[in-house]
Amino acid sequence: MGAPSALPLLLLFACCWAPAEANLSQDGYWQEQDLELGTLAPLDEAISSTVWSSPDMLVSQDSQPWTSDETVVAGGTVVLKCQVKDHEDSSLQWSNPAQQTLYFGEKRALRDNRIQLVKSTPHELSISISNVALADEGEYTCSIFTMPVRTAKSLITVLGIPQKPIITGYKSSLREKETATLNCQSSGSKPAANLTWQKGEQELHGEPTRIQEDPNGKTFTVSSSVTFQVTREDDGADIICSVNHESLNGADRSTSQRIEVLYTPTAKIRPDPPHPREGQKLLLHCEGRGNPVPQQYLWEKEGSALPLKIIQESALIFPFLNKSDSGTYGCTATSNMGSYKAYYTLNVNDHSPVPSSSSTYHAIIGGIVAFIVFLLLILLIFLGHYLIRHKGTYLTHEAKGSDDAPDADTAIINAEGGQSGGDDKKEYFI
Repeated sequence: MGAPSALPLLLLFACCWAPAEANLSQDGYWQEQDLELGTLAPLDEAISSTVWSSPDMLVSQDSQPWTSDETVVAGGTVVLKCQVKDHEDSSLQWSNPAQQTLYFGEKRALRDNRIQLVKSTPHELSISISNVALADEGEYTCSIFTMPVRTAKSLITVLGIPQKPIITGYKSSLREKETATLNCQSSGSKPAANLTWQKGEQELHGEPTRIQEDPNGKTFTVSSSVTFQVTREDDGADIICSVNHESLNGADRSTSQRIEVLYTPTAKIRPDPPHPREGQKLLLHCEGRGNPVPQQYLWEKEGSALPLKIIQESALIFPFLNKSDSGTYGCTATSNMGSYKAYYTLNVNDHSPVPSSSSTYHAIIGGIVAFIVFLLLILLIFLGHYLIRHKGTYLTHEAKGSDDAPDADTAIINAEGGQSGGDDKKEYFI
């Protein structure tokens, strides 16, 4: 007969060959009682491949399982899912890269509490691995024991999380215009991480990241250095080294180093009050800035032989100003980094009272009243003009021809005789 007739003989041989202390499991596995779980050997593997390769026993593509590759961060959890369309009454199995069986159907085969069953059906076997370590990386195999055995591979990639970077090279304070070189290093990344530099919000261009493999052969140590010249504006600045890696998912992982820069002092003179007048008290404050801060202040007046001594800390005091105090004053601020001299010209003006708030208020009120009076006067003028233009008319009886009379009596006689016949004459007073 053909190859299928050899199957009973092979099964019989396998049963007779099994060790005395081994038991045949319900799923077709030989299991020694003294062996660790996970060392099970499928009964199918004892049968010659020529049996499974018989043309009469080939399965369709529906029996081919499928999986997917997974990427997980070290310490995280990954889920392995294996699916098949036609299971042909056979169970699915997951094995690790060392070919140890993890799960056969819903039955655990390896003592590892990190590995748990997620779902087990005739068409799907899903398991999860928690607290994933770098050693868990590799190809995992999903198998279904049809004839022939069908498998699918799932590659698990484990990302190594880079450690917090460490900055070295800064030892003590720097002087202005000196050159500083800092080094940054981070270990444990997989794949190798990238390092960047910043000074506050400003990007610094450091050397390209150097990569070195760690002793475990899986992770990498990366390092970089940056060199720059410091200025007085860099005093108190933070130099930041950041590590960029896909395992961080955009989270910040950086270290900063604050630097101190020593520089020569500067100073400026500030009067109090800002506009001094004769008779007032005046303080000239000498405000020094530097690192270290100036501790000594010396006041001088141009044309004066001796330094001025009426001072309070860094301020020069004038208890009662007079015009003889006018002139140019100099303040020298000194630290162990050097000295700086600032100047101020004082002009003492005549004493004049400063308008008080009440007098200002009265002036405003007076201005408003004057404006109202002015408006009233304008109104009265226009009103009078209007009344005069519309006062009316009146009649007069002038003697007609009286202008031609030789004397007054004749004029009266002519007037009495001509009143009746004369025309009324209207006169308008404008």
